[in-house]
Amino acid sequence: MDVKARKYAAVLVVEDEPLIRMDAVDMIEDAGFRTYEAGSADEAIVLMEHHEDIGVLFTDIDMPGTMDGLKLAEFVRGKWPSVAILITSGAIDISEESLPVGTVFLPKPYSMALIIEKLDSIAVQLG
Repeated sequence: MDVKARKYAAVLVVEDEPLIRMDAVDMIEDAGFRTYEAGSADEAIVLMEHHEDIGVLFTDIDMPGTMDGLKLAEFVRGKWPSVAILITSGAIDISEESLPVGTVFLPKPYSMALIIEKLDSIAVQLG
């Protein structure tokens, strides 16, 4: 994947665990993507409203605040339908029906290589 192609859309990483979030952001940036980060759905929505370059939402499901990652994904799908959505969780009983249309689910623990592969695929589609 051409690193230049990765520059078209920024990735918003939403994770309430600071160390996991920092690790994900570092690896995604090392792969050549621009990133934003949020510790809750509420923070993520504020960032989405202020940064039109966000093209990918990468969110955990289990988070504190007014909504979890699934509700955040549903909100984003409704308000910003072109944004690609990757959802992750340690829960193993997530059904396809509980995910917004077009969402990719990646169980934890996930490999960063798999995340980068998914982001590369999305970048090509968005580019």
